[in-house]
Amino acid sequence: MSRLSTKFASLKADNKKALIPFITAGDPHPSITVNLMHDMVAAGASILELGVPFSDPMAEGPVIQAACERALEHNVSLRDVLGMVAEFRTKNNDTPIVLMGYANPVEVMGYKVFAEAASTAGVDGLLLVDLPPEEGADLVSALKARQLDMIFLLAPTTTDARMQLICDQASGFVYYVSLKGVTGSANLDVDAVVQKVNQIRGHTSIPVGVGFGISDAATAAKVASVADAVVVGSALVKRVAENADDPEKISKEVCGLLSSMRQAMDNN
Repeated sequence: MSRLSTKFASLKADNKKALIPFITAGDPHPSITVNLMHDMVAAGASILELGVPFSDPMAEGPVIQAACERALEHNVSLRDVLGMVAEFRTKNNDTPIVLMGYANPVEVMGYKVFAEAASTAGVDGLLLVDLPPEEGADLVSALKARQLDMIFLLAPTTTDARMQLICDQASGFVYYVSLKGVTGSANLDVDAVVQKVNQIRGHTSIPVGVGFGISDAATAAKVASVADAVVVGSALVKRVAENADDPEKISKEVCGLLSSMRQAMDNN
């Protein structure tokens, strides 16, 4: 079993849901990323989603756009991100890691080269925002050859037919984007999320994660009551930005929010 499959199975056996924090690798400085990853696991993270900095992150709101800019000021590349994963793996070989980013850096590296490098580093899954399933067959094949999962996005506007197409290609988990718009949007309608997650479950047996618009413990708990995983990004990245000059405070603020979410989810 992959790390992702093992983790979801373990959580299900304990009647728990996955908490998946997102941070941008190298933000605000490459030297803090690996330590922050370890700290987030200690705070209750089940799976880590690591953003690969990109110059044109079209799905992101201003918070994560700015995070990419801060990381790119230090010239953080895809290979640098893989190096961070490899460093993390020297102390933690259990927590799954998903890279989230855009197709261009992976295409420049080459699908097979990337898959080999990612597998060697200890990556478990990949989510590319701008690679639709119709164009993903070659990458999916390269990843499968290295036992890596390809995670696809589903949106509130996804039709039933397209949902089936996406679910047929996805592995690891599917990621439901709970809001129209970019990351960091507000006003999450949990009732609408419940309806959509139930619809998605009619198309796949793999876990369903929900992200976008989750910024506090109460919302995380509500989403966890219906989804297999809760993804939180902008709320954490905002705390990174607010404390960019103080790595210890970054960890304290990020992990404080994660801990409150973990507790609320477990008590739900």
